[in-house]
Amino acid sequence: MKRPIEPFRIKMTEPISLPSEKERVKYIEEAGYNIFKIRAQDIFVDFLTDSGTGAMSQQQWAGIMNGDESYAGGRNWFHFEETVKDIFQKKYVLPCHQGRVAENLFFSSILKKGDYVPNNTHFDTTRANTMHKGGIPVDLPCKELNDDSEFRFKGNFDTEGLESFINKVGPDKVPVVVITVTNNSVGGLGVSMQNVKEVRRICDKYKLLLFFDAARFAENSYFIKKYEPGYEDHTIKSVAQEMLGYGDGAMMSAKKDGMANMGGFLAVNDAELAGRLKELLILIEGFPTYGGLNGRDLEAIAIGLKEALNEEYLAYRTDHIAYFGEILQEAGCPIISPTGGHAVFLDAGKLLPHIPAEQFPGQSLTVELYRKGAIRAVEIGSLMFGGEDPNTGEKFTAKRELVRLAVPRRMYTVSHLEYTAEIVAQIVKNKGSLKGYKIVEEPKYLRHFTCRLQELVANPVSAV
Repeated sequence: MKRPIEPFRIKMTEPISLPSEKERVKYIEEAGYNIFKIRAQDIFVDFLTDSGTGAMSQQQWAGIMNGDESYAGGRNWFHFEETVKDIFQKKYVLPCHQGRVAENLFFSSILKKGDYVPNNTHFDTTRANTMHKGGIPVDLPCKELNDDSEFRFKGNFDTEGLESFINKVGPDKVPVVVITVTNNSVGGLGVSMQNVKEVRRICDKYKLLLFFDAARFAENSYFIKKYEPGYEDHTIKSVAQEMLGYGDGAMMSAKKDGMANMGGFLAVNDAELAGRLKELLILIEGFPTYGGLNGRDLEAIAIGLKEALNEEYLAYRTDHIAYFGEILQEAGCPIISPTGGHAVFLDAGKLLPHIPAEQFPGQSLTVELYRKGAIRAVEIGSLMFGGEDPNTGEKFTAKRELVRLAVPRRMYTVSHLEYTAEIVAQIVKNKGSLKGYKIVEEPKYLRHFTCRLQELVANPVSAV
């Protein structure tokens, strides 16, 4: 595959430094082997997340200078509201300072203890907010997810499984069905329009709400246009409007396809629900025309939502990720294939079969990426998604042990990707020496953010 060319010029730079190997070993040990606790200044290439970490455009920075910081009714609010209503096809918009607040507001308003929330796959904060409100998250990814095909919509919902589950527990125990686009937890893979329509049909049949976790709606819309028959001549915006129009509402972290460094929102059609959400918004976040954000943030998001729908940008974005995946495979590391829109997911379970899930092979690979190259990634496996259910006490591990290299938007060049692939190649050569970890300190929810770990002393059995 040819090297993708960035469709932008660099106007401003930010220096980064590579700590010495001795420093890296010291820093990760002091952090309790938790990559979240490493200082950003001690990271060389940061793939921890694509959430709020990208580079904003000159239009966004110009918009920031036009920020109206009035407490109520600032002009940036009206631009923001108009933009969200247009793209998301919803009547009511409630701004908040990031996506997990949107989740908190929404689930606080509709869930009662023992309710189920089916999702094609919950991500970490969505799962945690569901459980925190007494709900039970249920993941129903499509059956194609686990095959070796290049099927482009492995992020799909298992619609047969969804209908079966609703019949099993009863519609009254399912207040909402959520579709995550793209499906972050399974590789950032797309959800087809046909799948969205089928989920909508099921929700109509059982009179259930359908909501989107729409953080990466533009990338998903691009996959539909590129790979789903019948949409090749549509604009990205029209695809997004149709897809989002099938939902009763959406939660969004605007730090992803809002192309901004901070922000989020809820968009809904039901006036009564909007009223309840607005009352809670005022109580915990802010007045409904700013919702925990500055006027300049609202302006940056309004501009960013439009820029995210640019087809030239989206083609570059997905080609950039695909190229990254290809060179990582060439380095000998198994990945989730095909690649999605925002990250490459390394399959640590396959790379490190000598480390059991209970010893967090994904975290072992994450730590080694830092020790060898000052690269920050994030474990998407049993450290993040395992543990003990706070409602049932059941202990469980993740279905797959992955490491996500999330690429910030418009920030890193191909050279940074190739440097990372070189470091991965070094790790692959010595994979048998990697050890497992155990948790020595953890909170009740979202333990991967703040827990401390200890590297196991015993040498693992050499990897084949």
